[in-house]
Amino acid sequence: MPKDKIFSEKKGLIENFDFGKKTAEVFDDMLDRSVPFYSEMQRMIGEISADFAVNGTNLYDLGCSTGTSFLAIDKLVHPGVTFVGVDSSQEMLDKAKQKLTQSGFKRNHDLICLDLNQSLPVINASVVIMNLTLQFVRPLHRRRVVESIASGLNEGGCLILIEKVLSQNSTINRLFIKYYYDFKRRNGYSDLEIAQKREALENVLVPYHFDENRELLLSSGFKGCDMFFRWYNFCGMLAIK
Repeated sequence: MPKDKIFSEKKGLIENFDFGKKTAEVFDDMLDRSVPFYSEMQRMIGEISADFAVNGTNLYDLGCSTGTSFLAIDKLVHPGVTFVGVDSSQEMLDKAKQKLTQSGFKRNHDLICLDLNQSLPVINASVVIMNLTLQFVRPLHRRRVVESIASGLNEGGCLILIEKVLSQNSTINRLFIKYYYDFKRRNGYSDLEIAQKREALENVLVPYHFDENRELLLSSGFKGCDMFFRWYNFCGMLAIK
C-alpha cells in the first residue's frame, strides 16, 4: 500500500484538497492513518447493511472512493443486491475498479462518476452509505442531497451516515480536535503534514454539529435516526425511512 506523503514537504502555497490522482494513489493508507477505527466502521457498515439490504434492490455507496466498503460488505449482503458506487473522482473509480477486479469481485455492480453537488439519482435503494462524504458536499446542496436519498430509498430502507462533527461547546471542540491530531501523530504524521492538510481542507471539508445532521435527516424524509458510533469528533448515524 503506497504511503501518504502528500503533505510531507513544506509547500509555499497550500491548494484546496482534492481527490485526484495523487490522493487516489495513497487514499487507502490515508484513511487507515487518518480515520480512527476505520476498519471497525467498515465492519459496522457491513452488519447494518446486511440487516437492511433487500434482494432485488440497490445498495449505494455515495463517495465510494477506492471501493473498500464494497469489499468489506460483499459477503454479508444478499447476492441479489446490486452495488452502485458513486464518486466525483474518476481516478478514485479507476482505483476501485482495479481493486475489485484484483479481488475477484463477482457481484453485479456499477461505478458512476458524478458530483453530488450537481445531481443525485438514487433509485430502488434499500441501503445508502455516506462514509465521510456529506461533509464534502457544499452546505447549500446538502438538504437536496439528503432529500434525494430519502426519495430514492424504499420504505424501511436506511442511510448510514458517518461524518466529522463539531461540538456545541468551544472548549470541548478544541479538545476533540487536539485528541484527533494526537491520533494522527501516533500514526506517523508530522506536525507539518497535519498543519498543511488542515489548511488544504479548510474550505473543502465543512462539518456540521451532530444536532444539525440529525435535524437535516428528520426533516428530509427519515422517520428516525440514532448514533451508532462516536469517537471524539467522528460520528456514525443510522437513519431509517
